[in-house]
This record gives sequence, C-alpha cells and structure tokens, in this order.
Amino acid sequence: MPQLDRVTRDPNVMGGKPCLRGMRVTVGTVVGLVAAGHTHAEILDAYPYLEEEDIRQALAYAAR
Repeated sequence: MPQLDRVTRDPNVMGGKPCLRGMRVTVGTVVGLVAAGHTHAEILDAYPYLEEEDIRQALAYAAR
C-alpha cells in the first residue's frame, strides 16, 4: 500500500478536508479534475505549485 505523505488534514485549512502538502488544494479538487477528463499535464499547468506525485497520491487516497 503506497504511503500518502503528501495528503494532509488540518482543521485550519479548508475546514479539515484532505489537502495536498498543506496547501489549499483539496484531494477532491484534483480527483474531480481527473474524473472530468483533464490530463495530468493540464492539471499541473493550472496548478503550477503541484507536482505529479501530488496527483498520484490524491488518486490513491480517493481509491482507499
């Protein structure tokens, strides 16, 4: 089972929703973009502070 060290939860950030590396980007946002058909490259262009591993871990978290 992959380690999800980039998925964080903090009650002071986005109401405690799972986020990526403490930023105000939720796992749900990333998963929703992938589900809507956006490629990883498109997501990284829209959110330049994210990394490929952030997307992988968001998807793994949602799959759990």
